[in-house]
Amino acid sequence: MAKNTSKKIKELKGIKPEKITDAQLENVQNVINDINRTQMEIGQMESKKHAMLHHVTVLQEKVGEIKEEFEKAYGTADVNIQDGTINYPEDGEADKKD
Repeated sequence: MAKNTSKKIKELKGIKPEKITDAQLENVQNVINDINRTQMEIGQMESKKHAMLHHVTVLQEKVGEIKEEFEKAYGTADVNIQDGTINYPEDGEADKKD
């Protein structure tokens, strides 16, 4: 009871607490640590995303090179990627360059 009485006396005198409770401190520290950890994870994901997007760009450039090879060899780059069938233009002739 002395604790409550002491608290009440401090309230009546206008004395304000100097610190938050240990439980409150631990709670706020845990929340802040969780925010920091989550932001770090987001940064790691964004970095990986950037690397993956760069990889996609490199692969798209390779597809462009392959299309150019097909254009030179077959006169068209329209190829069925499931079975390799070349889909020539309507006139049936490719501008094949030997």
